[in-house]
Amino acid sequence: MSQSNSKELLRLSKLMSERGICSRREADDYIQRGYVFVNGERITELGTKVTPDVKITLDTPALRQQNNLVTIIMNKPIGYVSGQPEPGYEPAIRLVKDSTQFSNQKRTLQHGDMKNLAVVGRLDIDSQGLLIFTQDGRLAKKLIGENSTVEKEYIVRVEGFLSKDDLARLNFGLELDGEKLKPAKVDWINEDQLRFILKQGKKRQIRRMCELVGLRVTGLKRVRVGKLMLGKLPEGRWRFLDPDEDI
Repeated sequence: MSQSNSKELLRLSKLMSERGICSRREADDYIQRGYVFVNGERITELGTKVTPDVKITLDTPALRQQNNLVTIIMNKPIGYVSGQPEPGYEPAIRLVKDSTQFSNQKRTLQHGDMKNLAVVGRLDIDSQGLLIFTQDGRLAKKLIGENSTVEKEYIVRVEGFLSKDDLARLNFGLELDGEKLKPAKVDWINEDQLRFILKQGKKRQIRRMCELVGLRVTGLKRVRVGKLMLGKLPEGRWRFLDPDEDI
């Protein structure tokens, strides 16, 4: 698909990812299969470049494939790593099995449900709570993409004294890794627990924030991501995201 000004051209797969249509990997797969239309023209060549204002649509098989993508919600216990396995520790995804599924959901694990199932938004080994696994690149981008604005809520048990000034700094004013943190919402729940609501997720961010104001974290639990609440999901159990649920 030729265009007059090469400076304005973007890879079609990159543009599809930026628009939240799918991940770049999925875009390449759809292009190869002939499932992508640009301004009504079927595109099958990988690496095709287009202008940013083109109309992109997906063929029915791609839409059907997206509708069948699996998302799983887990209440991760302490002691499990959320991402890549570490020596001596189990990855949380090993808890996704028939015997640990929660509730009376009609759907059960099927062949293919675990394929390309990736964790979205890590929880460190000493933390617990809401953990999301998905096959859907659109959801992953929404939750942890560079421009994500989705809130993540945590209940954090702490030890130490926190002044009003330092509470204000937790809300806005701290730096990590030489970068000023985005504004957060931090307030007291009771005498030893704080509520953190963040829109970013640096490695061990809450623990490091607390260290900067003289607090020690003794417990950390994620209870909400966007509109999705951990709710009554028991520790160590998982369930499918229902089709009518939004995050």
